[in-house]
Amino acid sequence: MYKTVQELIKESLPRTLSYGEYRAKVGELVAEGKSTGPKQTEALTNYTLLNDKRMKRFDKTVKVDTKSMAFISAITRKITFLVLTESWCGDAAPTLPVMNKIADSNPNISLKILLRDENLELMSHFLTEGTLSIPKLIIIDEVTGEVLGDWGPRPSTATEMVKEFKESFGTLTPEFKQDLQVWYNKDKGVTTLKDILARLPLK
Repeated sequence: MYKTVQELIKESLPRTLSYGEYRAKVGELVAEGKSTGPKQTEALTNYTLLNDKRMKRFDKTVKVDTKSMAFISAITRKITFLVLTESWCGDAAPTLPVMNKIADSNPNISLKILLRDENLELMSHFLTEGTLSIPKLIIIDEVTGEVLGDWGPRPSTATEMVKEFKESFGTLTPEFKQDLQVWYNKDKGVTTLKDILARLPLK
């Protein structure tokens, strides 16, 4: 039977993890030499280990500026940030901490995390150019269940970098991915913060 996006979201909410629970889960997986998802490979395990370290760093370095804080504080609508991700996702490590900072800055915003590969039916409604790209943030009105918008998998500048590289070289190389992480480190979540706030309703 076909399910609407709202029905899929409602069904998924009891299975979500808080940011703290997700961070703890990733830490446990690192200790066990594993990653999230049904597929276990050395590469995915290594990415999970890297991401755990990166998230620890971004948790400390991401700051919300005064103007953005004023904007976030003015939000009166009850909103859920529902994020689809996996532990090995290179774009999630620098962006999830930003989402967490936003949610931490206003009690009207709650952050809930789902694993993509356990929720493919929901993920299929939020594809990026036909792909299962993550992280994918779904912004939901907590009262009505209405989807107010979505964001992901990358901040606007990183999206342009990836697009230009793919147009020139066809595929993303390990060297490019490293350059992308350098950009994320320098940006310190500023572009992600700006992009997500642009999608939020004030009232």
